[in-house]
Amino acid sequence: MTNDELWLSQYIDRECCDVVTRGRRSGRDHVVELWFGVNNDSVYLISGNGPTADWFANMVAHPEVEVRFDHDHRIGTARVISDAGERQRLGDLMGAKFDWDGDDDINLSRQAWCYDVPAIAIDHWKSRPAK
Repeated sequence: MTNDELWLSQYIDRECCDVVTRGRRSGRDHVVELWFGVNNDSVYLISGNGPTADWFANMVAHPEVEVRFDHDHRIGTARVISDAGERQRLGDLMGAKFDWDGDDDINLSRQAWCYDVPAIAIDHWKSRPAK
């Protein structure tokens, strides 16, 4: 097990983490609380609101993001999941972790959330520098 896997394994059962993105237009930090999944040394996020969700679009524009678990913060690199096999595994992982039936208000089924809408992986971790 790598150091990154060890770091993430202690948070695997948590429901949410905070993610800090840099605004694609403003350049300012934005914090969002998101459901997440962990596999090996990656944190996975699903964008139920699609590619236009601010946090998702910010990560595409500025892939270096901060992930926070309480006082434990790390910097990682976000990447859009384009591999069908990886997306399938992510859907299986998130579907097993979250008992959620979808959201009629945004016309999002559980099936679409698990397997169809855009998703991000964050990996290539480094410690956050002291501010």
